[in-house]
Amino acid sequence: MEKEAGPVAAATRLDDPWDGVPATAWGGPDGTGAVVPDGRSRPVEQPGHSAAEVYLEVQNSPAFREVRRRYRRFVVPASVAFLLWYLAYVIAATTAHDLMARPVVGVLNVAMVAGLGQFLTTFLLTWAYARHARLHRDRAALELRWETQEMTRGASR
Repeated sequence: MEKEAGPVAAATRLDDPWDGVPATAWGGPDGTGAVVPDGRSRPVEQPGHSAAEVYLEVQNSPAFREVRRRYRRFVVPASVAFLLWYLAYVIAATTAHDLMARPVVGVLNVAMVAGLGQFLTTFLLTWAYARHARLHRDRAALELRWETQEMTRGASR
């Protein structure tokens, strides 16, 4: 890893709650069931839930609702703010010609500064979204994913 990404990336530890868990901890060498004496694995007995029932149960769970709530609390205001900023730029560019043509520095005018600001806010919003997801949603979503996979293991399709 050090060769491709450098020494800093080699020292970076991914914060994965399942990192280091041996595959045999899942019930068998291939993770599908318990090991029988002859070395083959057999499926683990699960209650008779279908995959659709499992996913509906997860969708109605408090953990899933919390992940969705955290997602919406960031995305809705950020989307509205960015849309308003974009519409303000478009409306000003089409209606306030004198304002947009006003020079700021040299040949750089208000319209060019606002247009470059659109690019800057796009990158800032992308960074803020990724940071918010990493800090507030990723761990809960990962735990929910593992729980769902455990519940669907052996479920009828």
